[in-house]
Amino acid sequence: MKMIRLGVICPSEIAMRRFMPELAALEGFQFVGIGVCTEEERFGDKGSEVSEEVKKSTLKAQYQKAAQFVETYGGKIFEGYEAISTSSEIDALYIPLPPSLHFKWAKRALESNKHVLVEKPATIASETTREMVELAREKGRALHENYMFVYHDQLKAIDDIVQSGEIGDVRLYRITFGFPRRAINDFRYNKELGGGALMDAGGYTIKYAATLLGESAKIAYAQMNYIDNFEVDLFGSGAIINREGITAQIAFGMDNQYKCDLEVWGSKGCLMTGRILTAPTGFVPEITINKGSIEEVRKLPSDNTFRKSILKFQECITNSSVRENNYNEILKQAELIDEFIKTAKGSF
Repeated sequence: MKMIRLGVICPSEIAMRRFMPELAALEGFQFVGIGVCTEEERFGDKGSEVSEEVKKSTLKAQYQKAAQFVETYGGKIFEGYEAISTSSEIDALYIPLPPSLHFKWAKRALESNKHVLVEKPATIASETTREMVELAREKGRALHENYMFVYHDQLKAIDDIVQSGEIGDVRLYRITFGFPRRAINDFRYNKELGGGALMDAGGYTIKYAATLLGESAKIAYAQMNYIDNFEVDLFGSGAIINREGITAQIAFGMDNQYKCDLEVWGSKGCLMTGRILTAPTGFVPEITINKGSIEEVRKLPSDNTFRKSILKFQECITNSSVRENNYNEILKQAELIDEFIKTAKGSF
């Protein structure tokens, strides 16, 4: 198999802490380098509003992070996102930028015949996601949205229990994902950067609900909640239903007590578990099954979801049918998020 020469567009925390160690452990990839933004790419039209001191310190800090990448993993520093997105030295690009920047740089990379692995959400609107998918399809390039949790073996183990009939017929799924408020400068609280609870935590719950309910999944009701002094939604809830009438209730937020739970309510019992969307490498999940007055705790498989997501990206590069299925999954997710937003706007 041909070696895939890969670049990373930004020295982000997730790229350094999670992506690069897994990439280094895999065969078939060669890390070529890390891209740092130029002053124009970072500040754009607002550059005149930013002091020279802030500009210099921001770019210097970024360059120092990039230098750490190169010191640890080799490769070189590309001066500018444009430079790395169009470089003939790379075949594939990993994009861990804030959501509103995904479309611009994924499109640029695809136009330059690069395969693209982009952090979730792929873009912040279904129309731009569709344009990105159509461009990838036209170019015959892989496009992969990095929702890692869907590859965890615990999901299959839970599916097997449900399908076995042990807890009877499913009456309801309930998926919750939320975390405490982060630093105010976190991009998740910046509307311009594609922030908001729906785009972050909510996307996970919608993705998992659609996985459980299948192709006919659609939004039944939706709510997005705001509080003073924030321009983005901080928490929300909703329900997704399929043509068989099975419902998944979802709740999400980024101003919440931490929860990352799944509950499956059946006609004969209930199944509950935590860390369903964020189980780290080596973590051994557990489920609790209640049937009448009997409660049982069982261990589920541990897994390495980031590595498996990169392997799925590799498979998309080499297998056109897998690539096409991936396009459709990305589009379905984008359409459900758009549907959620429209439904929430019309709820009152």
